[in-house]
Amino acid sequence: MELHAKPLTREAFEPFGDVIEVSDDAEKISINYGLTERFHALTSLDVTDEAGQGIISVFRSSPKACCEINDKKGQLTIDCMERHPLSSQAFYPLSANAYLVVVAPKGEFDVTKLQIFIAQGNQGVNYHKGTWHHYSLALGKTSDFLVVDRQGVGKNCDEVTLENTITIHFNLDNRNY
Repeated sequence: MELHAKPLTREAFEPFGDVIEVSDDAEKISINYGLTERFHALTSLDVTDEAGQGIISVFRSSPKACCEINDKKGQLTIDCMERHPLSSQAFYPLSANAYLVVVAPKGEFDVTKLQIFIAQGNQGVNYHKGTWHHYSLALGKTSDFLVVDRQGVGKNCDEVTLENTITIHFNLDNRNY
């Protein structure tokens, strides 16, 4: 199976979670005597099932060995997906590098419903509770991500191995990598 990545937009990603980015339509609050503009409540966390608590971590993700990039066009293969049934999970890039976001709807995993997005280095994502997603897919360079996640009792990661690998094609035109 071969799929093509499309640009990450709020509207296209809405069934799976929230896009975290500074934009003109975000609620803005002037703070710190007018020296800081706060882009307020860009997403909401959902981490308290089974007495869970929110934590912040940094994930350092290396590009997959099978990721090939030539002349800003690339491809890579995936063979697994995961979901977090007890919480949302937010990723925000600290390295300003483009990365891929691979998702499928909540519920029983259905490979035919996979969607792939290419995120710019100034866009984060917050996966809704139960949304199937691939782990961080850094492109071209090792990349750091600020991750807001759940800590607590209960199993909060289900994984599925795909019967067949999936090849993803992407274009980094006008993007950092």
